[in-house]
Amino acid sequence: MAGGWLFMAGAAFATLLAIATHVAVHCPISPLPLSPPSSSLRFPSNNFLQGTEKLGEGRLNRPEDLCFDEEGIMYTVTRDGWIERMHRNGSWEQWVLVGGPSLLGIATSSTGAILLCDADKGLLKVRDEGATILASQVTNGTRIRFADDVIEASDGAVYFTDASSKFGFEDWLLDYLEARPNGRLLKYEPSTKTTSEVLPYLSFPNGVALSEGEDYLVVCETLRFRCLKHWLKGEKKGKTDVFIDNLPGHPDNVNRAPDGSFWIALLQMDLDRFGLISRSPMAKRILASFPALQQMIKPKGAMVANVGADGKIRRIFYDSDGKVISFVTSAVEFEGYLFLGSLDTNFVGKLLLK
Repeated sequence: MAGGWLFMAGAAFATLLAIATHVAVHCPISPLPLSPPSSSLRFPSNNFLQGTEKLGEGRLNRPEDLCFDEEGIMYTVTRDGWIERMHRNGSWEQWVLVGGPSLLGIATSSTGAILLCDADKGLLKVRDEGATILASQVTNGTRIRFADDVIEASDGAVYFTDASSKFGFEDWLLDYLEARPNGRLLKYEPSTKTTSEVLPYLSFPNGVALSEGEDYLVVCETLRFRCLKHWLKGEKKGKTDVFIDNLPGHPDNVNRAPDGSFWIALLQMDLDRFGLISRSPMAKRILASFPALQQMIKPKGAMVANVGADGKIRRIFYDSDGKVISFVTSAVEFEGYLFLGSLDTNFVGKLLLK
């Protein structure tokens, strides 16, 4: 019996030694602990998102983000590299093939073009004839590694996020596990064709939106469960405050609503349910070293929040089980409806707001 226990102990030690050696050699991250918020505001789970209508079902490949132009035409990006658009009459058109799986944030421009963040290529401008690159690096020479979301101000300035200066699009989960402030907020000035850094050291900055008076930007810090308010005008110009903290999920994209409030898509990751893992740098090193284990880290269900200009949550809508829609990454209000982008569907969601 004693020999059996010794054999099992020896085998266990050998296994642990092999894991430790593999992690020491192959771990690509230097992680910090990541703690989910301890006192998030909780709203009743209403499953209101299960009333979502499915637009373009079957033709859209994981449409992450969307926008509307002045004529009410909806544009959305897909993982197969297309920008598709839906006309007022409900008909769909494959508009421009940009190529690649890394098309993320999209917004309209006063020039009539569409602005697009391609995580790999940078900031793009898209017209009928195709896409052109506006910025692939910052003027100081640093590469834009993970262009994420974009918005244009009325003066023509374009603000966009670079989610990570360390990891690219295909390795976004590594940045999530590392939990370090690798990202930044950038500004492209079309008159000089220069790109400058507005805010450095952000923890996976994702969505970006302008306030109604364009006096501040709202920037989602996905890894820190919060959104920042960066002032563009007034006495606090150049300063940054917390817009909303302790969100009940990771904020993805943010869009201003017609009434001046903001719609924020919130992700709930499996890893957040395992506090020991998210708080343990060693556990995260092991996950990062074994790609097969990373399959356990997935968003569950769907959640969007409506946050007032005062930074307070007004409404939260759920599909807690993901029965109709899951992994919602953007929410855009237009003409009394909420339109939903997702990385887990083949359609754009449409929800009547009452």
